[in-house]
Amino acid sequence: MLSTLLGSINQQGVSQLFWVSNLSTANHLQTHPRRIAQETTEIEMEDVAQRVNIAQNTIGKNDSEGFESFSEFWNHIFFELGDKRTNGWPLIGSPIPGLTILGVYLLFVKWIGPRMMANRKPFELKELLILYNAVQVFFSMYIVYEAFDGLWLDKYSCFRCENVEWETNEYTMRICRGFYVYFIAKLTELLDTVFFVLRKKDRQVTFLHLYHHTMMPMAAWGATKYYPGGHGAFIGTINSFVHVVMYAYYMFAAMGPQWQKYLWWKKWITTLQLGQFCVAFIHYMQVLFDKNCNYPKWSVIIVLPNAIFFYYLFYDFYEKAYGPSEPAKPKQNGVETKGVETNGVEANGKIVENNIAVGKKYE
Repeated sequence: MLSTLLGSINQQGVSQLFWVSNLSTANHLQTHPRRIAQETTEIEMEDVAQRVNIAQNTIGKNDSEGFESFSEFWNHIFFELGDKRTNGWPLIGSPIPGLTILGVYLLFVKWIGPRMMANRKPFELKELLILYNAVQVFFSMYIVYEAFDGLWLDKYSCFRCENVEWETNEYTMRICRGFYVYFIAKLTELLDTVFFVLRKKDRQVTFLHLYHHTMMPMAAWGATKYYPGGHGAFIGTINSFVHVVMYAYYMFAAMGPQWQKYLWWKKWITTLQLGQFCVAFIHYMQVLFDKNCNYPKWSVIIVLPNAIFFYYLFYDFYEKAYGPSEPAKPKQNGVETKGVETNGVEANGKIVENNIAVGKKYE
């Protein structure tokens, strides 16, 4: 009987213990809703931080550190780590389509195109160039508008490192779409070089031109796939603003010589391009020093050296185009000719790079 009594007491005690515990939990939920919300927010932030750390620590991870096959490594890098909001969009899921486009582009402009045009007259493409440049102006203006209206006017600041927001809502999806449009715009700009080749302006297919037109689509693809938003939005914004001015110049210049008297500001486009690299370099340095920012610090290894390299190349071309000129050669047959050009047309005896003079004309 004693054992039966003790068992009954223990059973009642356990029941009371569970009742008190549940009552305490209920009172906690009723009296501390803010604490519960705070704890939930902290858990969500820890999940985001864990995701960022996984993405950062995966760089350099090889087969011996956890991947049983190359296909598993490939799937992890290009699918598991990709942003789920953009991973399924055309050309974003896998790097193969984009790299294929760039490969065909380089093959055409360096080998197929020049051989195809060797025994042909150059195409004029006047109307096509006007339309093409107008479309590029529209693309760039749309990106600038979306960036300022959605980010810079009331949310983002140029003076701090901006986090990537991983939530899926109308606001964040608008940011993702802006990044995606920027990526598509970089692909369409490959036509710059195609038009050079078709118009037999092969001297304008320089190392700077090819490097710039192949690097930018790859960088835009990576940002759209892995980090759509945050600190990287600044580069896309200022680059698109520069392209509004640049392609507007190309469009007007393509309309004919009657517009040349209004295009005195050609020199300042190159200055604007140099300025964007300086501003981008300074702005991106914030990623290194802001400990509370989730934007990947390893991206600095890609962005900062390229900003320096682009600045050097553009400055070199600026000096060749607008620096001290060589003494003028004697006129031939008493006639001196000066030409103006857009999308590969001569500008006062100088080579035009993307319609901006960047070097002396070869005599």
